[in-house]
Amino acid sequence: MKKIGGYLIIIGLALIILPYFGLTIMFLGEIDELGVTAAWAIKIGLIVFGAALYFMGNSAKTNQNEINVPHKETTE
Repeated sequence: MKKIGGYLIIIGLALIILPYFGLTIMFLGEIDELGVTAAWAIKIGLIVFGAALYFMGNSAKTNQNEINVPHKETTE
């Protein structure tokens, strides 16, 4: 999930930055036709959702490492 989140952040940032250079991402260029407010909401939403996935993927990996800690068995 961390990888997908990173890609969503990059795509969201590219959708915001590229139009200043006269460029767009072809299959996502239709977002601007929905209106200014909707386009900004989608772009910011991609970044926020991507960041959430990125950090959730990071914490899930940490929790998984904590669960798999081997314990010493005592024999009596």
